[in-house]
Amino acid sequence: MKIALFSDIHANQQALDAIWKDIQTIHPEEIYCLGDLVDYGPHPNEVVQFVRTNNVPTLMGNYDKGVGFDLDDCGCVYQHPDDIALGNLSLKWAREHTSPQNKTFLRNLPMTIQAKHAGKRLLFVHGSPRAINEYMFADRPEATFARIAKAANCDLLLFGHTHMHYKKQVGGTLFVNTGSVGKPKDGDPRAGYVMLTLGTDTMDVEFRRVDYDVAETAHAVRASGLPHDFAIELETGGVPHLPA
Repeated sequence: MKIALFSDIHANQQALDAIWKDIQTIHPEEIYCLGDLVDYGPHPNEVVQFVRTNNVPTLMGNYDKGVGFDLDDCGCVYQHPDDIALGNLSLKWAREHTSPQNKTFLRNLPMTIQAKHAGKRLLFVHGSPRAINEYMFADRPEATFARIAKAANCDLLLFGHTHMHYKKQVGGTLFVNTGSVGKPKDGDPRAGYVMLTLGTDTMDVEFRRVDYDVAETAHAVRASGLPHDFAIELETGGVPHLPA
């Protein structure tokens, strides 16, 4: 059985279109979105409407929560003042440019989804089973993963939020981070998602990257009134930009 998983679109319609086209060539039986449809990018309504129109089972991300409920905090737990300021500007812009109907959709997204396929228990979350905005980076202590695995009680734990894909086996639980469709942070500007293949005795995780017109989206960011930093992050794949 094939399952497509993607997360962290962040209002990047061009990137979403690109991975969707790639997904359709593989014909998975199921498709899931693990949250953060909005913020940072210039197309919040288009992205939300795309997910709604295609009936993709979708989780609430921390930015979906912030925009849907018109909150003043994105839940990103940023430490640097510059990051905090940019996050606040982005959230304010997204709140102002997302329609009331799409905010209602975001407010009603679930926090978790559970499924069972090929005898395996799957748990879908945005950040972690403990918190919507917990960053489960790959280099966190093994004991942390073990505690999360014990509480999650699943065979596969599927999540996003960090914008950096990886897989990690801890005991009987396989952790899979989907990376990011529209705002990668690993230096590769291409859109990313995961194709999961499950059999009775097999689990295959393929991290797929898809080209799209990054320049077009970066131009749309600059024209939208969003901070130009977000355009640079798209162009560099999230690598910090240092002035010349």
